[in-house]
Amino acid sequence: MQLGSAPAARRRSARLAAVVAAALSLVVGSVMLATPPANAAGTLLSQGKPVTASSVENSGTPASAAADGNTGTRWSSAFSDPQWLQVDLGATATVDQVVLQWEAAYATAYQIQVSADATTWTSIYSTTTGKGGTETLTVGGTGRYVRMYGTARATGYGYSLWEFQVYGSLGGGGTPPPLPGGGSLGPNVLVFDPAMSSASIQSQLDSVFRQQESNQFGTQRYALLFKPGTYSGLNAQIGFYTSIAGLGRNPDDVTINGDVTVDAGWFNGNATQNFWRSVENLAVVPSNGTDRWAVAQAAPMRRVHIRGGLNLAPNGYGWASGGYISDSKVDGTVGPYSQQQWFTRDSQIGGWTNGVWNMTFSGVAGAPAQSFPNPPYTVVPQTPVSREKPYLYLDGSGNYNVFVPSLRTNSQGTTWSGGSTPGSSLPLSQFYVAKPGDSAATLNAALAQGLNLLFTPGIYHLNQTVNVTRANTVVLGLGYATLIPDNGVVPMSVADVDGVKLAGLLFDAGPVNSPVLLQVGPAGATAGHAGNPISIQDAFFRIGGAGAGKATTSLVVNSANTIIDHIWAWRADHGTGVGWTVNTADTGLIVNGANVTALGLFVEHYQKDEVVWNGQGGRTIFLQNEMPYDPPSQSAWRTGARGYAAYKVADSVTSHEAWGLGSYCNFTADPSIVAEHGFETPNRAGVRFHDLLTVSLGGMGTIAHVINDVGGPATGTATTPVNVVSYP
Repeated sequence: MQLGSAPAARRRSARLAAVVAAALSLVVGSVMLATPPANAAGTLLSQGKPVTASSVENSGTPASAAADGNTGTRWSSAFSDPQWLQVDLGATATVDQVVLQWEAAYATAYQIQVSADATTWTSIYSTTTGKGGTETLTVGGTGRYVRMYGTARATGYGYSLWEFQVYGSLGGGGTPPPLPGGGSLGPNVLVFDPAMSSASIQSQLDSVFRQQESNQFGTQRYALLFKPGTYSGLNAQIGFYTSIAGLGRNPDDVTINGDVTVDAGWFNGNATQNFWRSVENLAVVPSNGTDRWAVAQAAPMRRVHIRGGLNLAPNGYGWASGGYISDSKVDGTVGPYSQQQWFTRDSQIGGWTNGVWNMTFSGVAGAPAQSFPNPPYTVVPQTPVSREKPYLYLDGSGNYNVFVPSLRTNSQGTTWSGGSTPGSSLPLSQFYVAKPGDSAATLNAALAQGLNLLFTPGIYHLNQTVNVTRANTVVLGLGYATLIPDNGVVPMSVADVDGVKLAGLLFDAGPVNSPVLLQVGPAGATAGHAGNPISIQDAFFRIGGAGAGKATTSLVVNSANTIIDHIWAWRADHGTGVGWTVNTADTGLIVNGANVTALGLFVEHYQKDEVVWNGQGGRTIFLQNEMPYDPPSQSAWRTGARGYAAYKVADSVTSHEAWGLGSYCNFTADPSIVAEHGFETPNRAGVRFHDLLTVSLGGMGTIAHVINDVGGPATGTATTPVNVVSYP
């Protein structure tokens, strides 16, 4: 996102005179940055403190700009009422003065409010005759949080503040007690013990599956956790929003003699919608020698030991479109059969039977030889950099801990092949255990207190940004914990710090457009993190499907060296709240940071370039993409060019490399539509692509070229890929 985004540009000429007038008021207002006003009884408390807002106009006008002490930066909101901006003073304070330095878009009616918890608010000032410019308000109140709550705007634009300054003194009313770490995992986590009867366990597994088998857009979420030991005679069928995991330190600490199964009976043998489910950190001894895991996107298998074979196709070998495996061992052969594509990373397999369009392996012991496109095997012998996902386990005393695996470079095989996975443990007491109903203010208070976050299964509505600012913070979701932004806020933002680990969350866009669903690092971030990068794992993004949703960009990565390890960013093509002008979303992923590594990108149906890579030194291993199904016409999709790319490397980039990328078109609303390129890149020796393909699904549209003007066209009813082995 750039400062010169379209909404800001449209405002510029219409408001020139107003901005000049506002600038004159800032000549006086700028004096306040050096010293408090003469009648201020207290000190400036708000500068540099965490600031959140009901919405932002674009990424160039963030909430934080209103408390940064810089009158050249500003916050601006969406163009609607009401809107608010609030600052967290960090502790309870007595507030005696508030100074608002308005940009030309000011409030005529607003309140100044205080709160102890950012939930219950008390008004300490109110007006319906605001004049803009610099307003110095004498107030009296006590609270940790102070906000401007605007109810009427002077212009057709939003609310915009150069600075929001709160004066007073800390103390008064008492500081809220610290939030506790640890505690119960809540009612949506089912924990099984080897002492329980197999019949009792099976009954509970079946009950969850009956509820979740076809519950594609429901609100129920579950984690099924197995304590260390051996379990026999089980068939754990895994439906939507269900995670099954062992609670051992290593996969073989939990053994299921039976099956962990995903099939597609609910969808008549079609596995292409078997989304949002997972298996992790256990061993399976399949009852008939082969386990079935017929999944689609957002359904990872991590840290699993299959003591037999693995079938990735549904019963009857119907359509399938997955999938992802990492840090796992399959003693027998993996059979993808009807799977269109698959990505396997840092694992060990006994064999691999076939490929359809795109089978990509990175750091896999036992992988087939490089042979793309016949068969379509892309093999990267070692993964350049990776870190496995944090996971919950029980120590020898029966206490919950979160294990954080170590960073690996040039790796092959599992982390546990030579013993226990290297890394470090964090006791659950160092986590705030979040439950549905917890507010964003509570989550931010826990983070400010130095706690990590563990989201238990459920739905979380966020009316302000959750700000992760401390290095090495772990934010871990169980059972597809789902974060929904209210009023167009950015639901989560990560500072440009070392070693944040974010994993296991579903970001579900709300009905008011959010500029971003997850932002990693602020715009212009320059710090290096090669020795301890930020990692994003099993992070899933959804625009529509469960209801109308809008978000301009799903994931923006500004921090250098970030590891993106398995994401699915999906603008819904089915469900509710779906339509070209209904669930609007430009781009799935924008990478601005340098030396970012992506391992397993699944990005589908966005309305403009779906992945945009602006940073130098980027690497991607595996991409699965579908272009949007629903452009009403060629011109409705884009004027002046034929469509957008699945993956675009910016013209300014001089170094980039990617392996195993595929893009498919299925223009069901107008099959005459043509996309000019699947992939767009500058022609430079340092920008290299390996093993690319495009496919027209059943002849529903055309992709004219695979990459730039090379390869193509992908067209016709045969659904045959067009392949490019290397570029340039």
